[in-house]
Amino acid sequence: MRSALALAALELFAEQGFEATTVDQIADAAGVGRRTFFRYFRSKEDVVFPGHDERLAEVVERLAGADPAADPLLVLGSTAEVVLEMYLAEPEVSLKRFELTREVPALRDKEIASIDRYQRVFARYLRQRFAGEPGGDLRAAVAAAAVVAAHNHVLRQWLKSGGALDAKRSLREAVEHVADALADRRSAVERNGEGENVVVGVVRTTAPTGVVLKQLEDALRELR
Repeated sequence: MRSALALAALELFAEQGFEATTVDQIADAAGVGRRTFFRYFRSKEDVVFPGHDERLAEVVERLAGADPAADPLLVLGSTAEVVLEMYLAEPEVSLKRFELTREVPALRDKEIASIDRYQRVFARYLRQRFAGEPGGDLRAAVAAAAVVAAHNHVLRQWLKSGGALDAKRSLREAVEHVADALADRRSAVERNGEGENVVVGVVRTTAPTGVVLKQLEDALRELR
């Protein structure tokens, strides 16, 4: 029912516009009453992002139960894959949402806020794993942002491909590259005894993953 409501809403938004569509119209299109709509969603804005609250709770639980001996970045990678599966499971809804959020600024803002929630949960997990290490808080923030950026990039590429891209494989490869780049930088700092250098990369969000990673690796290599 949640998916049926979401799909009905997205189709109406595409036909007559987000602002012009009412909750009653969405419920009618899905063949249910207004009360049923509010059993699943608090507003028509929420219907655009079904399942995010439940998936965030699943992410928190998964990280809490992760093997403490496992590579923390690979743990994040597998957890990000869980988030990705939410989109892959409902490609029609995901593709319609992608088009809609590009057109409605308020929904784009809501999407950004949702992404930020995942990033904060990832960073909190890494701070616990890096506790007591030099620069642990900064490493946690940077690594969490990098994994989320990798996830979002792969998701956008999958959406632009119309669902044809092997998104899971692409995400695993991207996270592995991120983990390798951060590990190389950490090793260089430990060898040189330096901790004051900070690399800030500015790249276009539409740049391919390989281009982004190459620029980061080049910047890190210069500091070795």
